[in-house]
Amino acid sequence: MEAGLIHAGASMSVFMSRLRGGARRAAVLLFSLSLGGLGGCGPAAPGDGNPPPEPPPTGSTALATLLPQSLFEQLFLHRGTAPCQGSFYTYGAFLEAAKSFPEFAQQGTADDQRRELAAFFANIAHETTGGWPTAPEGPYAWGLCWINEGATTDPKLLPDYCAASAEYPCAAGKKYFGRGPIQLSYNYNYGQAGAALGVDLLDQFELVASDPTISFRTALWFWMTAQAPKPSCHDVMIGRFTPSAQDVAAGRLPGFGLTVNIINGGVECNQPTPAQVTDRIGFFGRFTQLLGTTQGDNLACDKMRSY
Repeated sequence: MEAGLIHAGASMSVFMSRLRGGARRAAVLLFSLSLGGLGGCGPAAPGDGNPPPEPPPTGSTALATLLPQSLFEQLFLHRGTAPCQGSFYTYGAFLEAAKSFPEFAQQGTADDQRRELAAFFANIAHETTGGWPTAPEGPYAWGLCWINEGATTDPKLLPDYCAASAEYPCAAGKKYFGRGPIQLSYNYNYGQAGAALGVDLLDQFELVASDPTISFRTALWFWMTAQAPKPSCHDVMIGRFTPSAQDVAAGRLPGFGLTVNIINGGVECNQPTPAQVTDRIGFFGRFTQLLGTTQGDNLACDKMRSY
């Protein structure tokens, strides 16, 4: 994250150790003045092609340690490569959003934490992918590319995704198509997410596509929240979900495949593994490798009945 500053500090320590008396005091003064002129930090490393590091928000130290910005940028290598719109999904916005869910990637063993992070990222990478089979660095380096469902499709051509709901009725003229990292869809999901986050997303749905922190918060809300009879993806990935006899009979066993079932099982599970699931697993494989953990059991959901 701040290797340049660390090396500069180390070099100064060696230099200062060689000075004595007035010469040392003068060197301290000159060094302090130089820091003041630079605003207290050194310039970004030239020519690395990456945006300058963003300081992690207060309270997100543990997650920032697990996921430094350099690793976030590596996981989503081409999120800002044109025509992708993924510069919207900033590292700082992700850490800020995660402050609302302090248990995310912070429970279980160190491997559990890394595996959960990889599973969450793999699913949102698939939902927003801009990759293709022969893409530079491979198709799994292009997650978090798009914000809205259909990429650049005119929103007027997208479905309304309005379902009858007394509790979360559709606002007149609003469309609840997929937006954000998890591609939040349908009025009842916008309504439930908004109620949990303290934001009126039924009327202000556009915030999911215009405020990156709210956008990440909706994805984390979906990931962390059990919606009976479904467990939360979080509980599945940290080993807190114990399948019932009915779950076992339906093939719904803990693992990455069950998160796919929770997110989109009616379309992608209980059938020969379709391209969508293959894509999710591909992202998961790349991300677990980069995060230094294993994939675990039950990667696919081809033998799982949906909820």
